[in-house]
Amino acid sequence: MRVCVVGGGGREHALVWKLSQSPEVEKIYCVPGNAGIASLAECVPIEAEEIEKILDFVREKEVHLTVVGPEAPLTAGIADLFQEHGRLIFGPCKEGARLEGSKARAKQFMMDYGIPTAAFEVFDNAAEAYRFLQKASYPLVVKADGLASGKGVIIAQDYSEANEAVRLIMEEKVFQSAGNSIVIEEYLEGEEVSVFAITDGESYITLPSVQDHKAIYEGDRGPNTGGMGAYSPAPVLTEELAKIVEQNVFKPLISGLRKEGISYRGVIFGGLIITADGPKVLEFNVRFGDPEAQVLFPRLRSDLCPLLYEAARGNLSAAPAPRWLDDAAVCVIMASRGYPGKYEKGKEILGLNDVSDLQKTMVFHAGTAFEGNKIVTAGGRVLGVTAWEPSLKDAVGKAYRLTEIINFEGAYYRRDIAHRAL
Repeated sequence: MRVCVVGGGGREHALVWKLSQSPEVEKIYCVPGNAGIASLAECVPIEAEEIEKILDFVREKEVHLTVVGPEAPLTAGIADLFQEHGRLIFGPCKEGARLEGSKARAKQFMMDYGIPTAAFEVFDNAAEAYRFLQKASYPLVVKADGLASGKGVIIAQDYSEANEAVRLIMEEKVFQSAGNSIVIEEYLEGEEVSVFAITDGESYITLPSVQDHKAIYEGDRGPNTGGMGAYSPAPVLTEELAKIVEQNVFKPLISGLRKEGISYRGVIFGGLIITADGPKVLEFNVRFGDPEAQVLFPRLRSDLCPLLYEAARGNLSAAPAPRWLDDAAVCVIMASRGYPGKYEKGKEILGLNDVSDLQKTMVFHAGTAFEGNKIVTAGGRVLGVTAWEPSLKDAVGKAYRLTEIINFEGAYYRRDIAHRAL
């Protein structure tokens, strides 16, 4: 089977790495890929958003399955385009992708189908939002409605902070058109956890729990990023709570998609919070998480390819049930200095060869590129340094030993990944 993975970050490196282990897969392409992916797949210089060019490429190469990593091509309608031309693709249609592409749409969907979530209001006018803030209770959360690379959520402790959040998002357009409208919602207290389900639109398979660290600084402080690290499993999601999530989140979600006639053959990612009143949904994403994928796939003992292939065909029940390692996995993101703000590129990455043969470890490339014979930084999040061991403590220790070997100028990483579970 020939497979094409769309995207060029750490999540896509993890997908390519796991798919490369499948006896079913003879060739992998990645568009556009990165310096790490290049050792496992043929990287093709087409951007993930250039969906017509990707279609032309997979037709030319007679690719059997396309797997979409990031959200942007999904919200642009790549799955609809491929289905119109009879090409098999793992990823939801454009309407399904609106569950991530529009937070207002996702919140209304949850209200319509009884999925527990925070109380909310939607505004497309800044003046009306400011008036609402004058009588609101604090703290609260202000979210850009559209895609903002995981950074469009601001927790406001008081009126002044909320006022500034609305100004930045709606007037200053710090997230560009993603901030044309906003969601203002109740602040929920609790511990967050991520749960993924692969679905063909009819049936679904849930995957082990993950907890990520969105904030840039230790202690979960500072502005949100795309994710500074993750670990799996997350002890906060007990077996009892996992059953509640299945019953109250995924069952009504899949049922609602069916009722609305939405073609959803991909993965759905529930960003949850465990409150005193039980699990509630903070947001839905329509793709594997990054860096959550970097800890999920190392724990997958069985073949990933049949799960994605059969889900894309609408026949998930034909895929063998996934089998998982008991090991805990942890990923520490090494980022460029200045991230999530402005950062420099082109810094040589040293030490990669020194860790390449270590057992139960993998360095997933995110923002990397070739510069001559050197691998250099090319993004905000540069590497996802991952390790797995029978105990979470040992996995954390091993991952941090790798960060001491790998270095580049201005490298930054949090030193407290998995602190909630240790």
